Amino acid sequence: EKKTMESQIAKTCQSLTSAEEMRNQTQLVMQPYANWEEYLTPAPLSIAIMGELVFISSSTDFSINKNPPKGGYKFIRYPDSFRACLMQVCNSGWWAFNEAHKNMDQIRLHTMAVPDYMKTAVKILFQGNDEVVKAHLPDQLENIRVIADDCLALADTTEKRFTDVINVIQELLEACVNAEHCYGEELEEIKKKLEESKIRKQTSEEAVKRSEKAVKILEEELEEARETYKQAMDSIPSGWNMVAMDLVGAVTESFKILVSGLTTAVTQPVVQMCNASKTIAETVRDVKGIKADGVDEMNIYSKAAEILMCTEGIQQCVQSNNIDWKDLYDQKSKSTKTDFFKQQFQRINGSLEKFPECKPKKRACKLCEEAINICEELAKHAPDGKCEEAKTNEIIKKIRKLTESARTFDCKSKDVTKTPSLTSKPPMLYKEESKSGKKSASEKATENARFRVEQSRAQMKQTRDVYEKSVENMEKNQKELTDILVTMRNCELKEIDFNTTIQMLVKGMDAMGRVKEQWEKMVRFFQMVSNIVKTSLSRTLKDFVSTSEKTQSLSYNSKLFSKDLLYSQAFQASNIASLVHMISATYTEVSDKYLMDRVSSLGKLMGMDKTKPEFEKERQQLQNSCDEAQRSILRLVLKNKDEFERKTDSRLEKIDKELLAILPAAAPEDMKSIKEAVKGIYASK
Repeated sequence: EKKTMESQIAKTCQSLTSAEEMRNQTQLVMQPYANWEEYLTPAPLSIAIMGELVFISSSTDFSINKNPPKGGYKFIRYPDSFRACLMQVCNSGWWAFNEAHKNMDQIRLHTMAVPDYMKTAVKILFQGNDEVVKAHLPDQLENIRVIADDCLALADTTEKRFTDVINVIQELLEACVNAEHCYGEELEEIKKKLEESKIRKQTSEEAVKRSEKAVKILEEELEEARETYKQAMDSIPSGWNMVAMDLVGAVTESFKILVSGLTTAVTQPVVQMCNASKTIAETVRDVKGIKADGVDEMNIYSKAAEILMCTEGIQQCVQSNNIDWKDLYDQKSKSTKTDFFKQQFQRINGSLEKFPECKPKKRACKLCEEAINICEELAKHAPDGKCEEAKTNEIIKKIRKLTESARTFDCKSKDVTKTPSLTSKPPMLYKEESKSGKKSASEKATENARFRVEQSRAQMKQTRDVYEKSVENMEKNQKELTDILVTMRNCELKEIDFNTTIQMLVKGMDAMGRVKEQWEKMVRFFQMVSNIVKTSLSRTLKDFVSTSEKTQSLSYNSKLFSKDLLYSQAFQASNIASLVHMISATYTEVSDKYLMDRVSSLGKLMGMDKTKPEFEKERQQLQNSCDEAQRSILRLVLKNKDEFERKTDSRLEKIDKELLAILPAAAPEDMKSIKEAVKGIYASK
């Protein structure tokens, strides 16, 4: 009875986390943070602003070259003519949107090929013998890397185009300030904006540093995963093969969480790392205050999988409110079986030392220390094979509390690293476990499944809330920009004073800044894919080839472990690629429909004689079509949001129907403890 329950849970979890399901699930969890809307919503307004600037530039001209900077202007070409400067802004903007469209389409075509290479790679990994893997896997991975590098170059050139526009506007504003054309509140406002722009630049430089650090961490952690595997194999208590397999599963899981955490850390512009709804000023404060950076924190959070697995292992000693002391002690080797977990906790605790002090480190270390203490108490009483009741109850209480804390930490980890709560077992490990027929203890599997169901529910709700907020935010931003445009358009040309023009420029710089941030994110996505594949090729594959087959007590040998690591690297890389493909496909489609005609209309407007009546007609047309585009894109965003909510609902339904339905009823106090663990994280938002 128990055994069939076990295999049923294992089977269901595996089918709920097939490659296809995991891809969709990753997209759901990441969607509020990586979506096409962010690239496109500022666009129609930016183009409309540029159209108005072309119109303004036909009024009286003047020089802003009164107090030029020491080394001359870096970006403005004609400081003696304000009109020429405005045209330069429009021109560079026109180029940027053209380039963006063309390159995004290229990215879409490139990323389309990744799933096929991934399929071939998986086939080679699972069907081929070692020779075949050695001969053919590198080509498939190399193909994915080449795509990532090509896309990286495309995203990079686009991002530079938008940076150009921002630089021109920024320098133009600085020149206006220095030429003393701005007074009073205006002046303060512009100074604040320029300051903000500098801070954005700083944060994007920090993001570059984070990216470089992420590569190093990937390599170090792979090394650590192999070490852990080796050590675990050397120290398994007899009859504990299943436990060892669970541990190795958790190690691979940790690596997966690390990859998605690092991807999150390097692609979230600072604004989002600090939550989708904060103001810039708050964000700056947060950024300055971070001692351990995002990359360190992700690394610490990735340990949650191993911590939870080992905690659940200790929890197994407690059966129906009692501890079987005799079973806990291995007479042959004269040791307490839970010492195995104590070693793991000591190892994890040791690996945390290298990180700067921060909240997640404190929590993880505290968990390890509490676990080590519990193991020491167990080892104290196990040799006697008994322990007085009061003491036993006290230990059981401690173990329960530890499990709850470990679960809470796991929730936090999934939340921060944006990892789906249900994840698949590494394929080779799953195969070996199913073959060996030995299953980990049934209560443990059931408890864990219950926890994952509850966690998924909370995670989906959280993702929806974040999405909701980001859409609200976007609508607010749109409204601000539209109001300014409306004021502008109602002015007669002679009434348009210098201030209005400056306001337009400031808003234009803001909108372009938003688009540029998205392209930076795109660059990081591809850096991540490229780096994952490079580490696969340089480390994991080499390890795989050089490992000789030692006979082991465990059928899941180091060759298979290497295969699982290779699989999870290739899988994560193709996961990110498919996320980007989704963004680029929608971008191209929407941009074709609502954007590119406006861009060409702007080009036309720039070349027209401003005194002729056709100019006014074209201007009117551009205005109307930009407004229409903006409304259409917003409609699409809202439709997308509904669809997103539908998808999250159906995912939860599926988990309820397939997994929850097969679990036996839970004891109320168990459920309460699980709910507490999950609630702690998601409620505090």
